[in-house]
Amino acid sequence: MNDRRLVTPTHRSVAAGGLVAVLAWLGRQGTRVVAALVVVGIAFPPLGAVLQPYVTEAVFMLLCLAFLRIDAAALRGYLQRPALVFGATAWTSIVIPLLFAASCLPFGLDHQAPDLFLALMLQGIASPMMAAPALAALLGLDATLVLVTLIASTALVPLTAPLFAALFLGPALALSPVALGTKLLGLLAGSALVGLGLRRLAGVPAILRHRAPLDGVNVLVLFVFVAAVMHGVAARVIAAPLATLGLAGLAFGVFFGLLFLTTLVFRGAGRERALALGFLSAQRNLGLMLAATGGAVPALTWLYIALAQFPIYLSPHLLRPLARRTLARWAGRTGLQTWPAPPESGPVVK
Repeated sequence: MNDRRLVTPTHRSVAAGGLVAVLAWLGRQGTRVVAALVVVGIAFPPLGAVLQPYVTEAVFMLLCLAFLRIDAAALRGYLQRPALVFGATAWTSIVIPLLFAASCLPFGLDHQAPDLFLALMLQGIASPMMAAPALAALLGLDATLVLVTLIASTALVPLTAPLFAALFLGPALALSPVALGTKLLGLLAGSALVGLGLRRLAGVPAILRHRAPLDGVNVLVLFVFVAAVMHGVAARVIAAPLATLGLAGLAFGVFFGLLFLTTLVFRGAGRERALALGFLSAQRNLGLMLAATGGAVPALTWLYIALAQFPIYLSPHLLRPLARRTLARWAGRTGLQTWPAPPESGPVVK
């Protein structure tokens, strides 16, 4: 007689409940766990080598999770007064890529450092990252404005990215501008179809109920992306510490330069909205561009993309005091309340 324990529906239910509890705990760790992922990705290069071929799949899954959680009702207010959204979309989708080109070409960067030029132009032509609304909410900024502008900019990127790639990158990019646009369209349309389809099947109440476990799933998928992107960073730091530090400084400089320039440009819309748009514009979705190219970029380009993740994931912590002071002064002068921020429930997606 076999002495085996039967796997009953009760056992399966307990196991599923345990998995959900683990995912919920992981999701409740907030942006701290995202910063930890970066450290783990750098500290364990062999893991990054194993996961590196799955960058595109990880980005696709993160986009699906982002579309799954889009709140369509939150868009209606700004759709009724779209002038600011149109202006912000034109800024982040058209003006910023032109600013990147105008900052690089006069110095001959495309000839003297073509791999760095490719990295910077990919950063410029990328749409804002899907995490931007959640990160903006953590800072108490207008997440609805960020979300509407993000959707508009993301819808345009399959058109704008190939155009700017053809104008400025040419043979520096491993694939043609048409292929780039086709892959971007496929990634975005496919993830939107899957994410919105799952949203319709599951229903909004169920998604809200399982917010923490979904954050936990984000963590696991984001770990695949971060570990893959960070592969080789530790070795580069050891081999060329000053050069790597210089690239990291450039990544931070570009991030905060975009943030403050955009805030200055849109100051007429109000300090709170200007800061929200500045934060959005600085959060460039280099992961999407890396996925669209299939990872076929030079080593230096890959390294810059990895280092550019640091200001993105550290920004909620770095900018929180500035955002609070700025919004407090704005609210004090106008007599209005700042936009409420939800509790820091979990990490966000690319």
